[in-house]
Amino acid sequence: MLHSEWSYQAVIYEMNVRQLTREGTLRAAAGHLCLLHDAGFDAVWLMPIYPIGAEGRKGALGSYYSIRDYCAVNPELGTMADFDAFVAEAHRLGMKVLLDWVANHTARDARWLAEKPADWYERDAAGAPAVPWDWTDTAKLNYANRDVWRAQAEAMEFWVREHAVDGFRCDMAMLVPVEFWKETARRLRNVKPDLFMLAEAEERNLFEEGAFDACYAWEMHHLMNDVAQQRVRVTALRDYIYADRKRFPHSAMRLVFTSNHDENTWNGSEFTRMGDAREIMAVFTFVVPRGLPLVYTGQEVGYDHSFAFFDRDPMPACEANSFTAFYRRLIGLRHANPALAAGERGGEMIEIRNNAEDCLMTFVRETDGNRVVAIMNLSPYAIHADYYTGIYAGMYTDAMTGGAYELRGHVEEDMVPWSYRILTR
Repeated sequence: MLHSEWSYQAVIYEMNVRQLTREGTLRAAAGHLCLLHDAGFDAVWLMPIYPIGAEGRKGALGSYYSIRDYCAVNPELGTMADFDAFVAEAHRLGMKVLLDWVANHTARDARWLAEKPADWYERDAAGAPAVPWDWTDTAKLNYANRDVWRAQAEAMEFWVREHAVDGFRCDMAMLVPVEFWKETARRLRNVKPDLFMLAEAEERNLFEEGAFDACYAWEMHHLMNDVAQQRVRVTALRDYIYADRKRFPHSAMRLVFTSNHDENTWNGSEFTRMGDAREIMAVFTFVVPRGLPLVYTGQEVGYDHSFAFFDRDPMPACEANSFTAFYRRLIGLRHANPALAAGERGGEMIEIRNNAEDCLMTFVRETDGNRVVAIMNLSPYAIHADYYTGIYAGMYTDAMTGGAYELRGHVEEDMVPWSYRILTR
């Protein structure tokens, strides 16, 4: 499968409009786009912008994912004109806009419940709309009814055709029949050929017939947390990379991250979960094979906070700082090195064997004359590293400092905990 050209070396930013600014509006959020552009981000994924249900509402403002109307804007965030202005500004700056799409369920007081036949929803024994899982503010749609398929596709097309969105991040995509995604993706790409589809799931069949360009790498994320907390060693990450290579098509992109809205809210910020390993794990997401890196609201300025999910909990400020510069370097690294591309364009991981493989990862990715060498002590231990680089010896540029670096044929060096070096040529 060929993906949108912009996506291969892209970095995505997940925007939580409610918490990004003191105002919590799309108009205020548009003012943050310049910082994201200057840092180099390629696309902004907006958490759901639609009106939120009142029935069973959680917290003061409710869940983004309890949707009353798929074709309207939540008045707490602004107007449709504000949304269009946001998209126009993002496009002016050269960034794509992805909408969060929730196909599995609606709010319990959604327009469709009032306006559509009863069999648009799954029903419990009493005839009430079924509640998926423990999401008591939602009602489960019935995908045995093809009218639901058509209405969902029409609503998605509305945003592509009328409001110029560039793609969708699809919530809990595995709960909806994959045939729906295949059919809908074909329809949407007839309108916008370079549409980008990201699945919040990691089932292999999501890549059949081009339904999705990318899916989450949840398993890898949990392993990264485990390595940071030393519940497992780095060998578990290595084993995952090799197994993942066999599980998915070569063209499959995998969304990689140290945080997102779920992790941040329910399990804490990357500072809480990863501690001193936070920085090296962020770097790892930019160099891991097939990876499509994601940065969540607040990470671009190092905001160490777990946002409330159902209430206003805005960042106190969001100005560029040393964390912004760190991500700017990483994004520049990705843009400048085709070997780090996601999908079929990027280089596979070629390991350089070393003397401490339960702690140390030393590997190369290269393609079309471009080479990236990663030397990473993914452990809380001081390591005396010893390895032979063979054909990869030579002069490189240190990606994080910009200085020249000679990678000798035989390397012996002491590495402090959670230290790394990324070399490019």
